[in-house]
Amino acid sequence: MMIDIKEAAEYFIANDNFLLLSHIRPDGDTLGSAAALARALTAMGKRVNHLCGDTIGKDFEFMFDGLELTEFETSHVVAVDVADTKLLGEEVKAKYGNRVELCIDHHASNCIYAQKTFLEQDSASVAEMVYLLLCEMKADITPVIASCLFTGVTTDTGCFRFSNTTLRTFEIAAELVKAGADSYGIITTFFETKTKNFAALERLALDSMKFFLDDRCAVICITRDMFEKSGTDETQTDRLSNLPRQIEGVLVGVMIKELKTGEFKASVRTHGDVKASEICALLGGGGHAGAAACTVDGPKEHAINALVNAVESVLNRND
Repeated sequence: MMIDIKEAAEYFIANDNFLLLSHIRPDGDTLGSAAALARALTAMGKRVNHLCGDTIGKDFEFMFDGLELTEFETSHVVAVDVADTKLLGEEVKAKYGNRVELCIDHHASNCIYAQKTFLEQDSASVAEMVYLLLCEMKADITPVIASCLFTGVTTDTGCFRFSNTTLRTFEIAAELVKAGADSYGIITTFFETKTKNFAALERLALDSMKFFLDDRCAVICITRDMFEKSGTDETQTDRLSNLPRQIEGVLVGVMIKELKTGEFKASVRTHGDVKASEICALLGGGGHAGAAACTVDGPKEHAINALVNAVESVLNRND
């Protein structure tokens, strides 16, 4: 059942003992939105826990510092920024996939798996939705809550550079700064600072770039060997996904990274009328018009070919 923001607010006000779920390979939006919601609900005297079936990057750890999450019998399961239960990870999906009462999401590819779904496909981030939801609940937007949400807004819009950025995005960002969000620190951390290890991984990624389809498609491939050589891991690849699209003339940029399972996670970024979600849908994935993802089988050459074929199919459809 689809619900609106008022009904979502009533759900949280009327209930207690919440478990908030984030997706695997977590980003700033799923974590920032969940942490902000957890902090606000806790301040309202409710018991809240959070679960992510994957490692949380160290840059996101501040969101949960000092947040009192206790063990209790879960009554209400809420998924945040999770379009499909398979994105919860196998263990979390097996335990909670059929128990999700509410899903808060902004992906057009949402599978409508929850009992209730609060969905805004035009929202640049779930963090925007959560901000407005907390306002509807008359929750106190503290500086740390504002920082969590500002992280979600900026990371899902590429610091306001992506085409999903709207007037509402800027207005909410301004309100979060007014509420005390550490805008300078967040932007510096996520967009202006690189570790030496990340710089080494970025160099290897650029060296791997290949062009296809009359240079309209660029692909970079991150392998397990690159992680080992650079001293990095999977949590440090998000900022690389935009590199291929930044090349002049490229309509579709693809970053694929090798997972421990041998599969390859693909992040697709597009320009103009080319929809990344259509490309990824051909391979069982989904997402937004300008940014989407999917997982394909290895080895590397097979994964690249599968992505390029999907890109070619969508480009031909648009021609």
